[in-house]
Amino acid sequence: MQATDERVNLLGLSPARLRAWFAEMGEKPFRASQVLKWVHQRRVEDFDAMTDLAKSLREKLKQVACIETPEVLLEQVSSDGTRKFIVDIGGGNSVEMVYIPEDDRATLCISSQVGCSLTCTFCSTGRQGFNRNLSTAEIVGQLWLAEKRIERRLPTGKAISNVVFMGMGEPLLNERAVVDAAELMLDDHAYGLSKRRVTISTSGIVPAIDRLAEHLPISLAISLHAPNDALRDELVPINQKYPLDVLMAACDRYAKVVPHGAIVYEYVMIDGVNDTPEHADEMIALLGPRGDEVKVNLIPFNPFEGSDYRRSSRNRIMRFATRLRDAGINTVPRKTRGDDIDAACGQLVGKVADRSRRQDRLAQMGLDRGVVEVTG
Repeated sequence: MQATDERVNLLGLSPARLRAWFAEMGEKPFRASQVLKWVHQRRVEDFDAMTDLAKSLREKLKQVACIETPEVLLEQVSSDGTRKFIVDIGGGNSVEMVYIPEDDRATLCISSQVGCSLTCTFCSTGRQGFNRNLSTAEIVGQLWLAEKRIERRLPTGKAISNVVFMGMGEPLLNERAVVDAAELMLDDHAYGLSKRRVTISTSGIVPAIDRLAEHLPISLAISLHAPNDALRDELVPINQKYPLDVLMAACDRYAKVVPHGAIVYEYVMIDGVNDTPEHADEMIALLGPRGDEVKVNLIPFNPFEGSDYRRSSRNRIMRFATRLRDAGINTVPRKTRGDDIDAACGQLVGKVADRSRRQDRLAQMGLDRGVVEVTG
């Protein structure tokens, strides 16, 4: 949560901003590195415990700064080990984050907005409407909480090896806070993750993709979901502003500055909507010319109340995957995780005080059948 007084919440300052903040107070820049380690690596919230800082500085920090972390309202554990956390961010709002453990890694899926300002038709978050962007502190706080609460440790000593901005919201519509949060995740004095292990998912905000390529070229997941403009206009309406030719050109520019294979194209498989052999052939025509840089994740649609879509059958997904692979496209059917606790892709809803009045409009259209609000 944000600080409730005039003090600065240090949880939300990127390394560069923290160094500048200390400089404004007349302190040496190395103090920022010390505080980063205390806050993000040791997860210490009490300035008195930061014993390598001078007592006078600790007293000053207590007056002008705080370390205010989010509060978990509810935690659920799936039969497959996936854990969903509902996090209070004030004003009657909450967001969700999901921890996904695997044998050799552990991924944290985090949120960047309260609700979502986009209206992708296959996503339950989009039905919730939109309240506001999360602050950097609220975004980083999700990783801070996971590192604090998860008992399982990887060989590195960390709880989390990968972070994906794939929770509630469109990250590149909250660009400044998301970039600052990602910089903290990459910094060796904070979380020390590599650029390959932090992924921003986007529905295709082209100007922000270009800025990201210039300033912070990390892994990128493109929410494609359709191989032609007519269908993508329906499933991912932002396509009407940034159609496929514009989006793919931005991806080509991005691919020139990131490591090999750092762009993944996400494709949710919806029965009878986008999963036919003809759609696969259109995907081949769209992505094939981009060579071995291309990777496609096929995501089984995860049902939610109020949606008329159905998940493609496993056989249909595998036939789609085989068709793409035979054309030389690296294709991976993704295993659904956490769907028994509504923690799978497209199922996150949290609780949103909807400023967009989207739920009211859906109700008037008869499209609000049972969208679930999860609260503590």
